[in-house]
Amino acid sequence: MKFQEIKRKLKTKTVGIAGCGGLGSNCAVALARVGIGKLIIADFDKIEESNLNRQYFFWDQIGKVKSDTLKENIERINPDVEVVSHNIFINDSNFKELFQDCDLVIEAFDRPESKEMIVKAMSKFFPDKMLIMGIGISGWSHNNSIKEIRYENLIICGDQASEISDENPPLAPRVGIVANMQANVALEILLT
Repeated sequence: MKFQEIKRKLKTKTVGIAGCGGLGSNCAVALARVGIGKLIIADFDKIEESNLNRQYFFWDQIGKVKSDTLKENIERINPDVEVVSHNIFINDSNFKELFQDCDLVIEAFDRPESKEMIVKAMSKFFPDKMLIMGIGISGWSHNNSIKEIRYENLIICGDQASEISDENPPLAPRVGIVANMQANVALEILLT
């Protein structure tokens, strides 16, 4: 499939991204670069200096709202992408309204309880839509441990083992690999 045909097909697609940190910001940028039609992004957090090692933000954006700033960055990369930004803490009570118009949803949360919430919400509200999660992204090295596992409408990208800690922080290379893997899986779903 030629790039013009890819862009034509993607122009009609909407992807939801729950979380605008390391996974979410890098995944959103990858999808914007290939011409996704619409992104619905949501996060309640602000950019901190410690985020810059792995998130698609810049030094002069520290202190700004992640979702709105990511929208600005995407508009600079590809102004043809429609970005709907929500500065909100995502939970079971607002999840359906936020992501109901999406063709698929990408999970990009830090906390295990938020990951659990999104799996339950997807199965409750959108049982026929695909959810692409990122689990096991911290540390460095061990490229061959990063993989994709499929369970019906759930696809998990990462090593599914490396938990984030002070001694095993999330770093740009592995976070970027998994975020781009999530974007690649989304393309596979949207283009077939």
